[in-house]
This record gives sequence, structure tokens and C-alpha cells, in this order.
Amino acid sequence: MRPHELLTPTPSGLYCPPADVYIDPVRPVARALITHGHADHARAGHGAVLATRETLGIMAVRYGAAFTQQQQVATWGERVRIGEVGFTFHPAGHVLGSAQIAVDAGGLRIVASGDYKRAADRTCTAFEPVRCDVFITEATFGLPVFRHPDTAGEVAKLLDSLTLFPERCHVIGAYALGKAQRLVALIRDAGYDRPIHVHGAMEKLMGFYEAHGVPLGDIHKVVAAERKTLAGEIVICPPSAVQDLWARQLPDPVTAFASGWMRIRARARQKGVELPLIVSDHADWDDLCATIREVGAPEVWVTHGQEDALVRWCAMNGIRARPLRLAGYGDDGEADGEMPTAAS
Repeated sequence: MRPHELLTPTPSGLYCPPADVYIDPVRPVARALITHGHADHARAGHGAVLATRETLGIMAVRYGAAFTQQQQVATWGERVRIGEVGFTFHPAGHVLGSAQIAVDAGGLRIVASGDYKRAADRTCTAFEPVRCDVFITEATFGLPVFRHPDTAGEVAKLLDSLTLFPERCHVIGAYALGKAQRLVALIRDAGYDRPIHVHGAMEKLMGFYEAHGVPLGDIHKVVAAERKTLAGEIVICPPSAVQDLWARQLPDPVTAFASGWMRIRARARQKGVELPLIVSDHADWDDLCATIREVGAPEVWVTHGQEDALVRWCAMNGIRARPLRLAGYGDDGEADGEMPTAAS
């Protein structure tokens, strides 16, 4: 069996013809395998969904219990056979429950990585390299300029700013699934034990993480009557709320944004971000290249991100590679560099 016969890109997403299933389809399909709960990968309306228990739970939180007609739990390392094809879920280290999906048939193995990161993160299971014949990698930060710094230093900048400006509220834009919880965990690990305040849109997912064994400490939902009392406090909200009236009602807010895109300082200034925090849930350039070497695949397919640069790097290192040009991905609040404009 040749790789394109086992998995092929279609307008609906990656399709496996021998099993008649899709991986992270962007349109409703009869049978879907979902890598993780971000909205660009996990959509409601499929007939049946196979995913990790955490991802199924996240989809239920976001879309309601009836997000699919039928659901099946995938367990780490357990091969699920559909027709003549085997599907095995392995940790991706992106967000809680995120998975790579190994697809095997006829002696061929393709690993669809979904989104992944290699940095330490106690809020999700660490990435597990899987040897394969074809590796499908993301390339969100697939340029050499993107080299993420140690997160401890980024959190130290935040806590130093709190000390320097005790009269100002520090409001941080972060995606509601994964980034917000990781940021809270990093702040806690730095020794900060005061309440952390969150936008109402984040409350359910914070509780979901806690219920799944990820301690986050004292989390308070921001209510309108208390906004003006939050001087000197940390507030985390969706990126769209950072420059909104919601944030402007906080006491003299220091505007921060947590994203790998904050490596580009000009972008931070353009968007009115006073305190850029380079904290990413995606692999940076060095980790992308190291992962490709580690999985040992002689062929690499590159998707959603800076595809051409990574394809070029593969060619220079003797690895066959091609861009997939899949449409409909990159809406996790970081993959598309989502930030509010200063005027919005």
C-alpha cells in the first residue's frame, strides 16, 4: 500500500479510504477521529467520533452532550481496528487529551500529529515520539525565527510587572482551551498563590481541567461589580476581550498577550500589547526539526502553518517532504496569530 492510498487530503480533511474515516474533518462526516478539542480540529455534527476521553469531554463542554450521535473512547497505545486499518492514539503534548493518531495497514504506518509541542507542561500528557514511514507535522511556527524561550522567564516578567505596578490590573489574553490553563499552572509553579481571575467564557474549561486532575489553585470568575477592585491582580481572558470594553473597565490595565507570536515584537507593538509573553502550545522551529529527526520517517507531510520553509529544510536533510495545503485549520487562537487590534 502506498501512503496516498492510506491517507489522502480532501476538502473535508484527511481521509482514510480503506476505513472510510476522516481525521479532524472540517465538515460533518459519518465517522471522525479527533486529535484534540480546539475548534479548528474538533467540530460538532459528525455521526460517530473516536477520540480520547478528555477530548470527548471537552467537545461536550463546548458543543453540548449531543455533539455527535455516537462516541468511542480511545486509550493511549490501544490499537482500534476499522476494516483492515489500525488506529492508535499517542500523546501529542498540545492540550489536555491531545493525541497523535498512528494509522497502519499493509506494513505502512502514517502518524498524523495534529498540533503538538515538546516543552514541559504539567496540564497535559507529554508528546510521545512514534517511529513511522510518513510523519504528518504541523508547521505553525515553522520558521527559524521562532525559537520559544524558557517559560519560567516569561512568567517572571509578569510577576515583576505586578510588583512594579501594584495599582494596575494585569489582563492577559490567552486562548480558553489549553493556553489559559497552562498559564495558570506556570504562574502557580512560580510561587504565586493569590486568586487568579478569569473571564466567564473560561470558567467551564478551568473546572474541566480541575476535574481531570490538573490543580489550578484559587480561580475566581470576574463579575461586573468587582472589576474595579482588581488593581494588582491577574486577570486572564480570551484574546478578543483584551481591548474590549470588558477589559477597559479594569483598573488601569496592563495589556498582556500569551502566544508564540509575541516573538515578533513589531506585531506586539502594532496590536497594542504592553507586556508580550512568549508562551506557546506549539512546537517551535528547533522542536519541529528535532521531532522529524526523532520519528525517523523517510517522508514528511507538512500542514497548517509555515509549510514551505519546513519542506525546504526536509529536502536539505535528505527527507522527502510535501505541503498538504489543508484548509480550515489554524483557529486555536495561536495558530493564526489571533490578537485584537489596539482600536478594536
